Amino acid sequence: MKVPTMKYIPALIAAAFASTAVAQDLTPTAPAQDHPIFLVGATAHTVSGETIENAVVSMNHGKIGMVGKSDDIMPKISLSVDTEIIDLTGMHIYPGLIDSVTRLGLEETSAVRATRDYNEVGPMTPEVRAYVAVNPDSVVIPVARTNGILTVGVFPSGGTIPGRASILSTDGWTTEDLALVRDAGLIISLRDNNTEDLNTIFAQAVAYKQSHSTTDQRLDAISTVLEGENQNPVFMRANSFDQITNSINWAVDHNLKPIIVGGRDAYLCTDLLVSTNTPVIIGGTFGFPKRPDAPYDEPYTLPQKLEAAGVQWSLTMSSRFGHERNLPDAAAIAVAHGLSPDAALKGITLNAAKNLNIDHLIGSIEKGKHATLIITDGDILETTTVVQSAYIQGRSIDLTNKQTELRDIYREKYRQLNLIESNDN
Repeated sequence: MKVPTMKYIPALIAAAFASTAVAQDLTPTAPAQDHPIFLVGATAHTVSGETIENAVVSMNHGKIGMVGKSDDIMPKISLSVDTEIIDLTGMHIYPGLIDSVTRLGLEETSAVRATRDYNEVGPMTPEVRAYVAVNPDSVVIPVARTNGILTVGVFPSGGTIPGRASILSTDGWTTEDLALVRDAGLIISLRDNNTEDLNTIFAQAVAYKQSHSTTDQRLDAISTVLEGENQNPVFMRANSFDQITNSINWAVDHNLKPIIVGGRDAYLCTDLLVSTNTPVIIGGTFGFPKRPDAPYDEPYTLPQKLEAAGVQWSLTMSSRFGHERNLPDAAAIAVAHGLSPDAALKGITLNAAKNLNIDHLIGSIEKGKHATLIITDGDILETTTVVQSAYIQGRSIDLTNKQTELRDIYREKYRQLNLIESNDN
């Protein structure tokens, strides 16, 4: 392989900057909600309660207000002159979808090293917080948002402790705007060859929390997951039976609050998961069985098996970067293999919020929660359903993205060539 000569290096640098400039989201962030909005006539899927036909859902100051039947509520209330009433007859209202584990904002183009900022250097970097490194102008974020993914967990990766997860909304000018929760918990990969090092640093963190005269950022970060008030969870990356059981037992021995991320073999250890109250964030259903003698539908049936056993689970597209938009389709595959539609919806809304400890904010349509909602023209678990509009904390979100712009450009090209009708979609 030839090394570029000096005369070519400026051109290479310019090309790199040019590619970065092209890969920039130019969609403006929505302004704050400045007037009451009433969504009337749709079917409201509250998730935490009943599904309400011909519903009314009100939003004000970024929060959900009234939720109920339109015929019961609308005739009995007086509206201010600035109230906006939106007729959604025939539509559906859902809580914004949540992908629990992603690299959104930490990766742009897999083939370009400069755009990959998810893999931390060093075996233990607990002081890292994911949101700091997120690129708010990523063109991948709006693609997820277009299909209803309004909240994501962002996880760094790398060594034994790559850092702490952050929870982001998918609309905002800066990382500060995006960050819903900056420190959502510590990420740990427990393996046979690193247990001793983990035990050592956690013992140091316990001693540090009890008494310290100087500040240590690494031990400060680990202290956030130790037993006590406002204890954060530990997200244990584990797929095999041994990894899952070892991770849970280790975490319980250290009085931690484990959440399994991945969980491929979680159906083999449901008794342990239930007895220790350990949730599972399933690493997707678009995959192949691990063992050659396993049934072909093993990944598809995992959510149903955990649901039947009483395990609190949620679903993520973590194994497929750039495919976060397919989260509802991944849940639908589980429905086709035995999972109830209600459980599938919970797995990408309320249960996901519970696993990220933000169910007091989002995940269901309830009075007082953030008005983070999507409006669709059909069942969100149907592939043909289109998200028509979305709100994040009452702000009306632009659902265009680089892909929709390219779609419209080439539609116009073929219209001008008279290859499609002007009203074709």
